[in-house]
Amino acid sequence: MLLVRGSAGETDLTGTLYERGESPPSFKGAPDEDAPYVWVCDSFYEVESGGQETTIAGRTVNVAFESPMPHGFETRERAIEAAEEHVRTQFARVGVDPEDVDIEVTKTGAEAH
Repeated sequence: MLLVRGSAGETDLTGTLYERGESPPSFKGAPDEDAPYVWVCDSFYEVESGGQETTIAGRTVNVAFESPMPHGFETRERAIEAAEEHVRTQFARVGVDPEDVDIEVTKTGAEAH
């Protein structure tokens, strides 16, 4: 399992990339179980009112969250590329320049030691 974390404006967003042989969570809308790589991460966007108030890059914004949409990929490289793009897009949706998002990919579990 890989964690893909984006950091910008003193805020982090982390999603999980399940690799070949690992069992991603199963729920309505989950991709085909045969996909060797499955990316799962929250999506959020800025709203005028309601939502959850948070501070990003010194600016207070209200954000609403969408249900995580898992995505299946055939290759590890494409899965990581899509995960990084997803994280950058979430920050862009609340006014952070995607180029200002630092991405970190880390391996989790026993195999990471």
